Amino acid sequence: MADTSAGFRYRGRISGGEPTIMDLLFNGTETLTAGDMVNLETGTVDLGATNDAALLGVVLETKAGTASVTRIKVICDPDAIYGVYDANARLAGATLDIAGTTGAMTIATSSNKDVTVWAESTASEETLVVISHGLHAFNASQA
Repeated sequence: MADTSAGFRYRGRISGGEPTIMDLLFNGTETLTAGDMVNLETGTVDLGATNDAALLGVVLETKAGTASVTRIKVICDPDAIYGVYDANARLAGATLDIAGTTGAMTIATSSNKDVTVWAESTASEETLVVISHGLHAFNASQA
């Protein structure tokens, strides 16, 4: 049975390597929850939202933070694969959006193509996703 809790869970890397974990500063005063997708903003992180241009990865701890003071651990690999609960069957290569607030992040119908489905799944299985190429902070197009 699939884990139906909210949030993204690290499942591995396409390359097969170990996850790269960075200890980064908060961008604002907020709470981030383990499993939240975050966005990189001038070297600091804040809660990710659909259509963010520099998604970075998933936080590994729950922490209330203050801008430029508090640090949080984030998996930051462009090829990281994350599992997320989704009560829908998905086909590999489909695009989806991230949705939800801290502690309640999930995926939704695609309009901004934030993440790409890594492997086909049934409605009773978790959906495996990667941050869509060009949207990850380390390979995002720079205007």
